[in-house]
Amino acid sequence: MTDIFHAIKAIKADAWVTVNGETVDGIIWHDDNPTNITNEQILAKQAELQAEYDTKQYQRDRTKRPQDGGYPEIGDQLDMLYHDQVDGTTTFKDAIKAIKDAHPKP
Repeated sequence: MTDIFHAIKAIKADAWVTVNGETVDGIIWHDDNPTNITNEQILAKQAELQAEYDTKQYQRDRTKRPQDGGYPEIGDQLDMLYHDQVDGTTTFKDAIKAIKDAHPKP
């Protein structure tokens, strides 16, 4: 989940703020919030960032460790490419397609 602190920083990168806990009640403005960022703006930005994060779950799933369903290790991929060139096979393409099919882009 995207936290309050990162939502504030996404609104104003140079905000001088500390957040205790996971709600807007824990915000401590060390710079007196000079741009008057509201709690509603923070919560809206947090929801926006969370939605963006959620839409990229397929990317995180594809890059998990191979034993957890992600792409093969890079060395294994290079070995597949080499053998595909030498043997005329499609092992690399098949392996990558299987991961992409298992974790499709929305």
